[in-house]
Amino acid sequence: MSLHGRNVILGVSGSIAAYKVVQVARDLTQAGARVDVLMTEGATRFVTPLTFQTLTRRPVITDLWQDWSEDAQGHISLGEEAEVMLIAPASAQTIARLALGLSDDMVSLTALATYAPLVIAPAMNYHMWEHPATREHIRTLEERGATILSPGAGRLASGAVGEGRLAEAAAILGAVRWRLGRNRQLAGKRIVVTAGGTREPIDPVRYLSNGSSGRMGYALAQAAIDDGADVTLISANVELPAPWGTAVVPVITAAQMLEATSRACEQADALVMAAAVSDYTPASPSGQKIKKSGGGLSLDLVETADVLAGIDRPGLLKVGFAAETDNLRENARSKLTRKGLDLIVANDAVATIGAPDAALTLIRADGGIEELGQLPKNQAAERVVAALAALMQR
Repeated sequence: MSLHGRNVILGVSGSIAAYKVVQVARDLTQAGARVDVLMTEGATRFVTPLTFQTLTRRPVITDLWQDWSEDAQGHISLGEEAEVMLIAPASAQTIARLALGLSDDMVSLTALATYAPLVIAPAMNYHMWEHPATREHIRTLEERGATILSPGAGRLASGAVGEGRLAEAAAILGAVRWRLGRNRQLAGKRIVVTAGGTREPIDPVRYLSNGSSGRMGYALAQAAIDDGADVTLISANVELPAPWGTAVVPVITAAQMLEATSRACEQADALVMAAAVSDYTPASPSGQKIKKSGGGLSLDLVETADVLAGIDRPGLLKVGFAAETDNLRENARSKLTRKGLDLIVANDAVATIGAPDAALTLIRADGGIEELGQLPKNQAAERVVAALAALMQR
């Protein structure tokens, strides 16, 4: 929902990577954004304007001398209506134009005529990317507030290997979402989100764990970013791409989760504890792989430290999760009280852990209850973050 109804200008410059931006235009449009595509003359030599027009269902502008009308005044109207301007791929020539304030094509002209923030995704030969002139232009644009997606390394169109590859479509979309969220209601708030399931080693190759996929925690991190927050994501054994703009801290065990979360919360405004933390860990993990002995295997387990209850800094708003198999509300209320939470998110453990959807019940410390129907986890996360924002504004 973060992109629905948002006005995005997509400026495409002359680079072989222009074909990759077709996916970006498609993704933005399918997410509900209104996408106005501008193309330099060089860009049209790689991808036709009709391709972008078909995907965005809006006219593509290539002509610097297009006719104006009372309602549509070319780059002036586009610049005033835009909420963000994405330039991808940004060639070395286009980056130089932007830095120097030149305006001899529709992309650079519109960039001068808008107050919308710039998101720039460079793509070029690695010698051009590393050239002192390009590096200086990038520094200039960053000083002016532009968001720059560093190009990736790998085999380039020329056959050479090095930095200069256009960032992946998912990263570009993530950067746009991050930039659009900068002035929303959680702007300036620092939120720590935990995700995934911890692993407690039995021996070097075996461990105790659970079925958490980390989807909910990662969706919560994205929803908080969409709402303007600065997010630190404590990630336990998750194989998902992290939302763009998050500071990710990888951990494995419950003890590592406690240490990393405690440190991150020292300057945080809120903690959202979505990770499934192991309650028990082997008392004495084996240093070598345990061999079969023809009999059973007994493990001496000890309780892990309680991460959520152990973090109790004045002013820190705490949100917990209660994944239960029975007596959902009763057990959730008890956990909310024991751990000093402001909000707890209750859910059926069997139906939710590892699943793409979730049916959640939000219970506040003041006794308020909100039932959420069965929702995809990204939508459920938006509702949880909305409830968190409401608490932070009290």
